[in-house]
Amino acid sequence: MAIHAPAPLVRAGLAGFVALDPRLRELPRDRTREADVIVVAVDVADDSALELLPRLCDRPGARFLVVVGKRWQADVPAAQKRGVHAVVWWDFCSPDVFARTVRAVAGGDGSTPTRPGALTRQVRHPERTEQNVPVSRARAVSQLSAREVDVLRLIAEGKQCDEIATELSYSERTVRYILYGAMERMRTRNRAHAVSYAIRAGLI
Repeated sequence: MAIHAPAPLVRAGLAGFVALDPRLRELPRDRTREADVIVVAVDVADDSALELLPRLCDRPGARFLVVVGKRWQADVPAAQKRGVHAVVWWDFCSPDVFARTVRAVAGGDGSTPTRPGALTRQVRHPERTEQNVPVSRARAVSQLSAREVDVLRLIAEGKQCDEIATELSYSERTVRYILYGAMERMRTRNRAHAVSYAIRAGLI
């Protein structure tokens, strides 16, 4: 498989998902045409995102999995014609969901990746606020404490828990407790997901 994700944190998160599953292998960018599945991560899936797909891989029959951060605004039949076989919302993209979907798109789990109507169902999203954030999670994000925001900001800067502990004068255990508390409150799957979500929410 190959990954195209302009946002560094999202790309790191997806690459981490690949590393967790021995059945998945990421190919370098110059070998994208060889990939069984090309994963494309975008905030907004619109016409310009669909136009990007053939530039990433113009091989006939190329199969794309689109990871959407905020909104789906593209025409579903047009997406299918471009080779989009599945959509996963980043808010709900766990390592297991990601791996299973990649394998399904590749046809490696015995399923047919292009079932009629499947893509239409996948682009539907749970109830969201006007800012396109799930209602309950938007409320949780607004309730993050100042120290939770500080820890997420420092993680976004690339610092490890021991470095954050030194900078904030906490124990490393306290930093981890704060981090896991923020992740649980936002219902995020890992550090990269938590930081990405906090950035999109305008907290850091």
